[in-house]
Parts: sequence; C-alpha cells; structure tokens
Amino acid sequence: MSEKAPIPTVEATESALKLISIIKEKYGPELIFHQSGGCCDGSAPMCFEKSDFIIGNSDMLLGDLAGVPFYINQDQGERWGHTHLIIDAIPGNGGMFSLDNGTGQRFLTRSEVCALPQR
Repeated sequence: MSEKAPIPTVEATESALKLISIIKEKYGPELIFHQSGGCCDGSAPMCFEKSDFIIGNSDMLLGDLAGVPFYINQDQGERWGHTHLIIDAIPGNGGMFSLDNGTGQRFLTRSEVCALPQR
C-alpha cells in the first residue's frame, strides 16, 4: 500500500498579515490565495477576490491566512509535501494579477523543508 504524500503547511509573517489587512480594507473580506506554480508571475502567492478565481478539482486547501483560504495545485502540493510555506510581504511590485499589485509591496513565499520521515 502506498503512503499518501504529506501536504505542505502555510503561515503568514506579520508583514504579510498587515498587507492582507490593507487588501481587505480595499476589496472586502471575500478573498483567496493561490500559490502560483510558475506561470505568469513566477511562483508568487497570488491574492484574488473570491469571485475572480475558480478553485478547481485539482486545487487543495492548505489553510488560511487571517481568514483568507490558501490553495495550491495538488500536484505542486505533493511535490512540496515536506515544506512549510511562510508567506511574507516585502517592498516591490505585486503580481500583475494579484491584489497586492499597486500597494508598493508584494507577497513572497519563503519555505522551510521539514524533516523527511525515516523509512
């Protein structure tokens, strides 16, 4: 029997939480995050109004950041299974499709590899 791959975990830094708050003030609370898999804006975490992004059958929920659900594509989540994702906000230009664009800050994914289980 094959073991199911672990899924990554996710958390936000204080800087990211502040940026999420700014975005909520402008767009309201109905937001989602999706971890980009390398298309368009590289591998940036993207923040959208919930009505502007369709979560597909191949997306998995990792958790939430300040009440905002955070998704990743299942294939990517399985590849990053032993990774703890830390969503940060740094000075710069946000992703062209992400709501952080135009704020003077952008979301950034940092990661820590968790210990792999011994076999």
